Amino acid sequence: MTSLIRKTWVRAMTIWTATTSPAKHLSIGFLTLGGFVAGVIFWGGFNTALEVTNTEAFCIGCHEMEENVYTELQTTIHYSNRSGVRATCPDCHVPHEWTDKIARKMQASKEVWGKLFGTINTREKFLANRRRLAGHEWERLKANNSLECRNCHSSESMDITVQSVRASKAHQKFLFTGEKTCIECHKGIAHQLPDMTGVPGWE
Repeated sequence: MTSLIRKTWVRAMTIWTATTSPAKHLSIGFLTLGGFVAGVIFWGGFNTALEVTNTEAFCIGCHEMEENVYTELQTTIHYSNRSGVRATCPDCHVPHEWTDKIARKMQASKEVWGKLFGTINTREKFLANRRRLAGHEWERLKANNSLECRNCHSSESMDITVQSVRASKAHQKFLFTGEKTCIECHKGIAHQLPDMTGVPGWE
C-alpha cells in the first residue's frame, strides 16, 4: 500500500513538473528572442536620446547657453553668411564619429553638475568663469587636432590662392606642415574672447 502511494506520488510530481516547466529548447529560444528584442529597444532608445542631446535646441535649452554663447554665435559668420551654411553648437563641440561622440558626451556629462549647482547661472558668473571654460575647450580641440573644425574645413580642399596673403602664408607654414592646429590661431571664431593674458600667441 505504501509502495503504491509512493509510486502515485512520484508520477503526480513528474506530471506536475512537466506541465509547469517549459521545455529547455523553448526557454532558450524565448530568452534569445527576448534578449534580442530588449537589445533593439534599448539601442533604439539610447540612440534616440543621443541624437536629441546632439541638437542645437537641446544645447540652448538652458538660459546659461542661450543668453551667453548662443547670442554671441548669432553675430558670427558661422551663423549667417553668403553661402547659407550654418554651423550649430554640436557641429563645433561634438565629434561626428560615433566613438568620439560617446567619449565627448561622457566628458560633457560633468556640465550637468554645473547646471545643478548654478556655476554660471548669471551673466556675472559666466564672465568670471569664461577664461577657464574657454581654456578647457581650447585644450580639448588642440588634443584632438581640431577634429570638429576638420569635419567641415579640409586643408586638402583649401584654395590658398583666394585667401589673403597673411592667411595663405600662415596656413602653409603652420596648418599644412602640422606644426599647429586650427584652434591655436582661430580662438574666438564663434564666441567672444575672454581676457587672453598669458595665452600663447596672444600676448
